[in-house]
Amino acid sequence: MKMLLTQALKENSLSLSGAVQQKLLRYLALLQTWNRVFNLTTITDPREMIYLHLIDSLVMSPYLQGIRLLDVGSGAGLPGIPLAIAHPDQQWTLLDKSSKKTRFLTQAAAELELANVSVIHHRCEDFQPPAGFDSILSRAFGTIRMFAETTVHLLAPDGILIAMKGKYPQEELADVPAAFTVEDVIRLDIKGINAERHIVRLRMKK
Repeated sequence: MKMLLTQALKENSLSLSGAVQQKLLRYLALLQTWNRVFNLTTITDPREMIYLHLIDSLVMSPYLQGIRLLDVGSGAGLPGIPLAIAHPDQQWTLLDKSSKKTRFLTQAAAELELANVSVIHHRCEDFQPPAGFDSILSRAFGTIRMFAETTVHLLAPDGILIAMKGKYPQEELADVPAAFTVEDVIRLDIKGINAERHIVRLRMKK
């Protein structure tokens, strides 16, 4: 898998140290081991795990803002864990309502020695952190409207919501809550996979 990762990073112009790459591969190994019992992901082919889990997460890096970041509905830790590995200067909170998933996330953060990761077992609506987040990400968290409405109380005053989508979400963009404005919709060109990827960034209206 090391050669696969090296190739995928090069194809997508991503530069990461050897230590970071090694930690990313250890994360995938942990995911494979836990997946046999906990069914955390349906993607188990090594090449697909590299591209659809790691690269798909890492290409988000240029669009993040701030130091305090939240991965909502983190599941198996995507995109939060790959991004936390790549950006040790950022403080990441991984939130999920599933106890089996947060058990995996807690174990992964411990084994990978990710001091910048906190894991929270909670429903999004019930989570009350002491301070808001600069960036809140969702990868598979329902519609943009649902994402915005259930995380608005978690956003810092100048914070940004980042929704990861496949095809251009035309209908969802027409249904953005009135309190938000769409900052931009960015098409991501991920080399090595044949799939559409877009991210939608929202801010609260002033």
